Amino acid sequence: MTNPTHPTHPASAEAEADRAPSAGSRAGRREWTALGVLMLPLLLVSMDVSVLYFAIPQISADLEPTGTQQLWIFDMYAFVLAGLLMTMGSLGDRVGRRRLLLIGAGAFGAASLLAAYANSAETLIAARALLGIGGATLMPSTLAMIRTLFTDPAQRSRAIGMWSGVMTAGVALGSVMSGVLVEHFWWGSVFLVNLPAMALLLLIGPFLLPESRNPAPGRFDLLSLPLSMAAVLPVIYGLKEIPSEGWNVRYVVSVTVGLLFAALFVHRQRTAESPMIPPALFRGRGFAPAVSLNLLSSFGMMGSAFFTTQYLQSVLGKSSMEAALWGLLPTVLVGVAAPVAAHLVQRGVHRAYVVSGGFVLAACGYGMLTAAGTDSMWLVLGGAGVIASGIVTVMSQMMDLALGTVAAEKAGTASSVLETGAEFGGALGMALLGSIGTAVYRHEVPDSAPAAAHETLGAALAEAARMPSRAGDALTAAAREAFTSGMQAAAIAGALLLLGAAVLATVSLRQIHIREPKPTEQTKACV
Repeated sequence: MTNPTHPTHPASAEAEADRAPSAGSRAGRREWTALGVLMLPLLLVSMDVSVLYFAIPQISADLEPTGTQQLWIFDMYAFVLAGLLMTMGSLGDRVGRRRLLLIGAGAFGAASLLAAYANSAETLIAARALLGIGGATLMPSTLAMIRTLFTDPAQRSRAIGMWSGVMTAGVALGSVMSGVLVEHFWWGSVFLVNLPAMALLLLIGPFLLPESRNPAPGRFDLLSLPLSMAAVLPVIYGLKEIPSEGWNVRYVVSVTVGLLFAALFVHRQRTAESPMIPPALFRGRGFAPAVSLNLLSSFGMMGSAFFTTQYLQSVLGKSSMEAALWGLLPTVLVGVAAPVAAHLVQRGVHRAYVVSGGFVLAACGYGMLTAAGTDSMWLVLGGAGVIASGIVTVMSQMMDLALGTVAAEKAGTASSVLETGAEFGGALGMALLGSIGTAVYRHEVPDSAPAAAHETLGAALAEAARMPSRAGDALTAAAREAFTSGMQAAAIAGALLLLGAAVLATVSLRQIHIREPKPTEQTKACV
């Protein structure tokens, strides 16, 4: 629909918000303020991945969940979020991204309230699932709306850099905020902190954020919804469990089943009259390389996080809160990486070389981890910071490339594909690098150690605490040394993979010179 307000007449606040910047125009104060509003839900959605880090002990004492229920309380949010990203991105293109964003904000706030006052484990698990649904509406909507707000390529690149930095920092901030709140309040406070931000978004979002949608989306393909979830959830579940449990038949079967459904989902997208993910997206010059390289960058980020968090706690002996606070240090460099990358591209450095440089930088960070010993906190934190800087450089550029290659009416779908790929990449990084580290750890632990000590470092430390002091100290030292050796081996593998990704980036991006897609006659902001 067109805006009924004549452009030369004074317009209402809502009508003004619905008027998106014209193609190529530079965004002003209003658009940058709107971006700040969009950062609120993004920050909270990313924080909710780790916000239960310190709350689980209190939840366990209060609600008395079983071991299985406790795992689902922790993981349900991430699983539902990953499973629904593609669905919600496609839905936003159809019903309007601002509308879906506001609906998601309301749902996220209501689910947060339900979670805060849950009186049973079952209720909390259900609330976490609802939070995942809300989060799945918010993440692709925020990124897609950047495509609407910032039509100038240089400004959009800076905005996406900010988006990437906030998303990365949110995961680290979640655990710290959880520790602070749980120390002074009850466990439900970690959910109540979501309410003011969501209320602010609901109040001012309609006035600042323009509405946009695909004016000719076709019918929503209902069959694609269960197929997409059946493809994503088993793979994510299996890959997340493999690092801690090993290549158990159950997890291998789970991944295999998910891949079979993924093949069915792809077939459906190729044959459906109105697919959820149009295959034409991947025929756009630059989109497929952007998705692939973004997946590899997420692989590198999460693969390193699997080791650095355990290193701080179990090798250096830091408390959970101390580890979370120290873990914030690497994120300081993240705030610089994306703006520098955007500046280099704007100054004429080809994107292929900026992205390959980001991968090389991240590989250098992994190289630093290969030199770590059992008392190398600053080296490990520095390596983590260098990895994060390189990865955010890649991510911000790949998101900018992907959104720059698609028409505005497909921005929500494109965003959801990018984010789903990142979820796969992160789970794969934890699974493969985690498996390498675990295999080396089990090989390095002395044969004389108790059987449980061969499984994980945490189990070894628990066994050592029950042994006589001299024997316990020896087992602790041996287990920490074995874990560090496993981290070094995984870091070598990670560095080699990222160096290969740097070569792939140079080859696949060198010939890509993006021209902004021209808006169709139907592509416009909608009331």
